[in-house]
Amino acid sequence: MTTDFSFHLLGRDGAARTGEVRMPRGVIRTPAFMPVGTAATVKGMYPEQVKALGADVVLGNTYHLMLRPGAERVAKLGGLHKFMNWPHPILTDSGGFQVMSLANLRKLTEEGVTFQSHIDGSKHVLTPERSVEIQNLLGSDIVMQLDECVSLPCEDKVAEKAMHLSLRWAERCKKAFGDPAGRALFGIVQGGAVPSLRVTSARELAAMDLKGYAIGGLAVGEPQDVMLAMIETVEPHLPSEKPRYLMGVGTPDDIVEAVRRGVDMFDCVMPTRAGRHGQIFTRFGRMNLKNAKHAEDVRPIDPQSSCPAANTYSRAYLHHLVKAEEMLGKMLLTWVNLAYYQELMAGLRAAIAAGRLEDFIAETKEGWARGEPA
Repeated sequence: MTTDFSFHLLGRDGAARTGEVRMPRGVIRTPAFMPVGTAATVKGMYPEQVKALGADVVLGNTYHLMLRPGAERVAKLGGLHKFMNWPHPILTDSGGFQVMSLANLRKLTEEGVTFQSHIDGSKHVLTPERSVEIQNLLGSDIVMQLDECVSLPCEDKVAEKAMHLSLRWAERCKKAFGDPAGRALFGIVQGGAVPSLRVTSARELAAMDLKGYAIGGLAVGEPQDVMLAMIETVEPHLPSEKPRYLMGVGTPDDIVEAVRRGVDMFDCVMPTRAGRHGQIFTRFGRMNLKNAKHAEDVRPIDPQSSCPAANTYSRAYLHHLVKAEEMLGKMLLTWVNLAYYQELMAGLRAAIAAGRLEDFIAETKEGWARGEPA
């Protein structure tokens, strides 16, 4: 096992790449989808299940863990890996997204962000240094810089101000993080939907020589074509020998298109959140298990899936669980979704390695469009 953090490209197909992020706690095979474990748990899943599906890394949330149970408490209890029984790599976000999503509960200054807890109203100050300190206390393998994420659409001057603030915060995070063995700090490219701002952000972050780079501030309300255009704008300015992470994305189609454009890592609450609400993703496209047509359907979701939740339980039973709001229904459909996402990532990795990515994408999209056989 390695004692350092490194990224190795193993294959290319056009702009798409497959590779490995290697670190002491394990290897992340890329392109990778990271299930979201906001409060030190991937909702509705056992850690062993998550790993068995093919996930090499999960994501934790700095803001939520800061509030409850508290970073110092997690450190006292042996760190986040031990706390949540996940001995593999963990990436933690910085709390920056909450700067946007909890805008009515915060005050933003050059120094940092003052949050009012959505739990009990208590005040908390999150600076770049404190964000890094919290992530260090948690024991994160990949630490994200604190940034300001703006919602789209927004005025260019708003995006520009946030982008420059994020760059200054990146410098402060880099200084606070240092160069610990086996761990990494990633910078976050900002700039809204303005190409020139995105280029400036990417170039200045690249000059900081960080171990990885994320593209942030997308999947926040903009159409897919805007998101993809920003990826295409940024990609040439990010070091090819470093991993690239598209934050908070997304649908299977978003992921496929971003991989095609050179992105290596993804996270999104969509598969878990959708599963809890009766929505599933399959090779036939999306399904809504709330629909009455499933009430007497004895077929499984997909007999060819390797996931027991997809190949064993009848649609009628899953429909019943969803309608009755039973906990098991949320668990099983979350399992179905995370299994499909990991199957999709494995397919993308294999297709890139074989030089047949475009064929794989065409076949995958044809399956979504065609739907199930009658």
